[in-house]
Amino acid sequence: MQGLYRPFKEPVAAVVVCHPHPQFGGTMHNKVVYWMARAFESLDCSVLRFNFRGVDQSEGCWDEGAGEAEDAAVALDWMHAEHPHVPLWLAGFSFGAYAGLKAARQDARVERLFAVAPAVNLWDFSFMQGDVRPLTVVAGTLDNIVPYTAIAAATRLQRGAQLHTIADAGHFFDEHRKELAAALLADVIPSY
Repeated sequence: MQGLYRPFKEPVAAVVVCHPHPQFGGTMHNKVVYWMARAFESLDCSVLRFNFRGVDQSEGCWDEGAGEAEDAAVALDWMHAEHPHVPLWLAGFSFGAYAGLKAARQDARVERLFAVAPAVNLWDFSFMQGDVRPLTVVAGTLDNIVPYTAIAAATRLQRGAQLHTIADAGHFFDEHRKELAAALLADVIPSY
C-alpha cells in the first residue's frame, strides 16, 4: 500500500485517515483528507494517510468496500506497531468513514473514531450498532452527496457519538476548512 506518514517523536495519538470512494476520484491526496490530517498533526499526532487498493501506487483492485476495510485494518496494524504505547485513532471521510469504521469495529486497540460526512445513505453502517467508543461525526448542512438529515439520524442511533454541524457546508467543506478542523477536534480538545 502507498501511504504518507507524518510521525511525531512523542505523539498524543497515532491516527489513520481513510480517503473517499476510489471509483469517484478519492485518494489520500483528497483536500478534505489532507485538512483532516493537518488538524490531527496540529495536536502533535502521528498521522498516516494511505491509498486503498488499486489507487495510484497501491496494488490490487476495487473490492466493493470489503477489501478496502481490510486495507484500513492493515494501516491500523502498521500504526500500532509504530506507536504501541499511544492511543490509536481512526478517521475517515465519506466512503473512507465506512471502510475505516468497519476495520476499527473489529479492533479493540482503536480508542477514538472520527467520521466526516459519512456516506450513511450509500453504505450500511449497521455494523456499528453496540459500539460505545467515542465517535465524532462532522457534517455540513448543504451536503449534496450525503444528506445532512441522514447523517443526523444515523448519529442519533449511535451511542457515544457526537454530531458537529457546519452550517452551509457542502460535502467537500469548501471555504469551511477552519470549521472542519475545529469540529473534528472539538471532542478531543473542547476549547479548540
